[in-house]
Amino acid sequence: MLLSWVGQMRRKNINKKNAYYGYTKSFYGSDIAAAYYVLSLKGGFRYAGHTDWFRSDRRGKFNWDFLNHKDTPLEEVDMSYTVINYTGLGNLEGQQSLRTLLLRGCPEVDDWFLARLHMFQDSLEELDISHCPCITVGGLTALRNLKGLRRLNISSLPGISSPGLVIILLEEMLPKCQITATGYDYSLRQ
Repeated sequence: MLLSWVGQMRRKNINKKNAYYGYTKSFYGSDIAAAYYVLSLKGGFRYAGHTDWFRSDRRGKFNWDFLNHKDTPLEEVDMSYTVINYTGLGNLEGQQSLRTLLLRGCPEVDDWFLARLHMFQDSLEELDISHCPCITVGGLTALRNLKGLRRLNISSLPGISSPGLVIILLEEMLPKCQITATGYDYSLRQ
């Protein structure tokens, strides 16, 4: 019973962190709300047309200078090793200039999350979903909507049982995309 309670509290905390930032969006706009969401999850981002990255430190502290870029969209987002989930992705909705999304090692990124990435079908060029334990072949098929994708990293996905076939499937769905897939045993042994 204690383990069940701990699991419920963990799930509740993750959902709280991924809540919709509608209040921030109404006052500051979607760009600032998305930036604040990324920083609150200890991620990082770069605004379009800028070279500087805004990042949180290990304790979750960050510089509030990102508020000076009110109407500047996000171009690159690094949410690697954060607890971003399907619900939290709604905070990035409206980022039509988002070209790079790095989700390496995110434990909450799953098939539902990948299905919702269609909102970036016109802009997303690079996606890193390597080391995400909840992704299966079914979720990877949802990436067919991302026709502008040029680089995809699907390395070391434990939910993939036939990586060779999955790579062939992805190459057919996304012919202009360079697919990186390391960390798999490609031997023919059963």
